[in-house]
Amino acid sequence: MKEQEIVESLRKESEEFRKLAEEHHSLEGILSEIDKKVYLTPEEEVERKKIQKQKLLKKDRMAELIRDFKKNHSN
Repeated sequence: MKEQEIVESLRKESEEFRKLAEEHHSLEGILSEIDKKVYLTPEEEVERKKIQKQKLLKKDRMAELIRDFKKNHSN
């Protein structure tokens, strides 16, 4: 099974994966808006780093769910 097929399957079957994907996408949009600014205040820079960390945590968890899916469906 290809990676994209696994992702689609998990989106259909796993509420956790679906929620993580939606939150990751939302954070991506927020980061995109922040990155449009020419200059960031120190507070905005801290917020940007915080959002990046949240986004990475969600991506890591999604990758873990994909690995688990592969492991459980490889037999």
